[in-house]
Amino acid sequence: MKLRRATKIRPLAICALVAAAMCASFFLKAAAQNGAQPATRPRQTETAAQPSPTPPKKEDDITLNSDDVVRVETNLTNIFFTASDKQKHFVSTLAKEDVRLLEDGVPQQIFTFQPNSDLPLSMAVLIDCSGSEERTLPEEKAAARAFLEAVLRADKDEAAIVSFTGEVTLEQGLTGNIGRLRRAIDDVRFVPPSGYIGGNVVLGGTPPISGTQQTLAGSTAIWDAIWATSNELLSGAAEHTRRAIILLTDGVDTISQVRMQEAINRALKADALIYAIGIGDRYQFGIDDGALKKVTENTGGRAFFPRNERELNEAFAQIQRDLRERYLIAYSSSNKMRDGSYRRITIEITNPEVRKENLKLNYRPGYFAKTPVPESSPSNKKP
Repeated sequence: MKLRRATKIRPLAICALVAAAMCASFFLKAAAQNGAQPATRPRQTETAAQPSPTPPKKEDDITLNSDDVVRVETNLTNIFFTASDKQKHFVSTLAKEDVRLLEDGVPQQIFTFQPNSDLPLSMAVLIDCSGSEERTLPEEKAAARAFLEAVLRADKDEAAIVSFTGEVTLEQGLTGNIGRLRRAIDDVRFVPPSGYIGGNVVLGGTPPISGTQQTLAGSTAIWDAIWATSNELLSGAAEHTRRAIILLTDGVDTISQVRMQEAINRALKADALIYAIGIGDRYQFGIDDGALKKVTENTGGRAFFPRNERELNEAFAQIQRDLRERYLIAYSSSNKMRDGSYRRITIEITNPEVRKENLKLNYRPGYFAKTPVPESSPSNKKP
């Protein structure tokens, strides 16, 4: 099924319909809600309709205990890392001979060592437009536009725009066209539920037929948004790209039906870093620093908590540097067992002169070995 408008999803709510409609489209929007709410604007997307996301199975749940995961697509394992000095400046002069990599304490042969500044980027900018973001939404949109204009290379990179309240809306699919991305960001707006008088206060009753809509419009489903974006959007990005989610929210999730850990796991399976900008009405609603730090640190990203427009722009500038200024190490593990076990990674500076600089290395400290996929598995079938 092909749709002419981007559509909204709630991963687990839709799951109840999967048995009857496995071909339901990606980001199924409440476009046929029996007239309970005013018609919503059409939202164009470049991408073809995707299958409805299904909730994570129990075997997909991986408790990381603050460890990160790297997906192994081939015999080579790719590890990205940054090196910074005491002033937090990126160090770009490291050579292969300056470092060594160990897996479970065993030194590994490094096949590739290089800065990856030219690696294409596939990004999704997730914008919280719930009631708690009403005051700061204009600043978020302006900063997001400036970020994409600065970081996007139209001939190499691609980005998507996703907005969310209690539902998730694909405003613009992955594209390198900055004009379309600007327009998509401009279209993101806070749409109050009926009876809304400001300050996240809603007065008056709601007819039963629109009760679900009312709840979703006044809620925030951060983990659902990350899960759906990772599963349906970034998983289908080009194979050799650096994938990232840029999350603009206060971190206060009120209605997600997938857990935070499930959202983290799904991002890791898509090889997606998560960078969070903790922003919103901190005086009335607060900012959940802990939640945003956990979801970012467990995927190799970072969280920022700007208090003014200048700090917001600085946070986006730092994200841009992080995405560009990384080293890539590729190696073939000496442990050839494909048993799904956790492999711990350590990167060490071996050059005595470089070690004196006390550089800080930031990288994912491990990965789960891939297990063989049966030939009959749907994942082996080409679409």
